[in-house]
Amino acid sequence: MMTLEQAARHLLRANAVAERALALGKHPFGAILVAPDGDTILAEQGNVDTVNHAESTLARTAATNFTPEYLWHCTLVTTVEPCAMCAGTQYWANIGTLVFGMTERRLLELTGNHQENPTMDLPSRTVLAAGQKQVTVIGPVPAVEEAIAALHQHFWQR
Repeated sequence: MMTLEQAARHLLRANAVAERALALGKHPFGAILVAPDGDTILAEQGNVDTVNHAESTLARTAATNFTPEYLWHCTLVTTVEPCAMCAGTQYWANIGTLVFGMTERRLLELTGNHQENPTMDLPSRTVLAAGQKQVTVIGPVPAVEEAIAALHQHFWQR
């Protein structure tokens, strides 16, 4: 199990990935895949577009490069709580732990009814609890939430 200190450190790295996505003209979301040791970063992914979110793209890539047994002991770390699509993709990729910095509801508060991000108010815990596997969920992480929120406040209000 990842400690809160490890989670905060990895979330700051995921936020740097989100900043890179933003610099490339994409929405500011970032995700990383952490190995079972809780320290090694296996992959990172920024947001691609409205259908290829950072988390779902990362989960699909991970599923093609690692066995389901190995992925069950890995952690998907993402700046914002995964939407229903991304939580479902993580579930099917067999990634056993999720860590997120800011809730989907908080994102909705920041974006409002933005045409580029019609945020669903559906917690990832609800999506994952509907499955037959017990995915561990950690989040939000208050130590990094404001840094993540700041990136989104600037982006969605322009």
